[in-house]
Amino acid sequence: MADSNEMTINLVVLGRTQTGKSATGNSLLGSSDFESHCSPSSVTTCCSLGRSCRISGIMRRNGCELALRVQVLDTPGYPHSDLSREHVRDRVRSALAHHFGKKGLHLALLVLRADLPLCPDERDDAVQFIQELLGPTWKDFTAVLLTHANKAEEAGFSEEAYLQSAPSTLLSLLSSVQHKYIFLDNQNIIKEERAIVLRKLLSFIRQNNYQVIPFKHSKE
Repeated sequence: MADSNEMTINLVVLGRTQTGKSATGNSLLGSSDFESHCSPSSVTTCCSLGRSCRISGIMRRNGCELALRVQVLDTPGYPHSDLSREHVRDRVRSALAHHFGKKGLHLALLVLRADLPLCPDERDDAVQFIQELLGPTWKDFTAVLLTHANKAEEAGFSEEAYLQSAPSTLLSLLSSVQHKYIFLDNQNIIKEERAIVLRKLLSFIRQNNYQVIPFKHSKE
């Protein structure tokens, strides 16, 4: 808490290259802090922190409006076109400790594309990567963001129909994180949709009793 009338939530976006992590971060912040564009190689190579301005009209406490600030840590994807898996993991781990430290992380957002199937190897790699970063309680602190949801809608899939047709790899992953997921068109999100997404993220954080995962700087 910055003060009694404001709350700050700390988020990190994780996932494969070209899933839309940086675009998702920009959507949540309502900014263009992170470089995001189509590319034949991985765009993000370093971790960077983006901060929103005070956001009003999202939440209330004891009948009074509470301002919200959002901090999003953008990270390189894995597999990466230029960095090894260990390189990516170490950079993310160091950035989590540097930016969030004792204040801790509220939620890790695993970004997946809704318009692409989730294969077993991809799911297993993602889970292992998050476990290495967050530890044994990773399920409590992870939510899935399904980006490019507009493409699934254009193909005729409502959210219900999409989940009915989804492979067991995705369904088991959603089940493991207690069905904390959001469908997101991160290319054309408007202010009202952003508010809806932030309220959903806050509900996930509330379900976890506002707990955080703290991070310690590694001793070198």
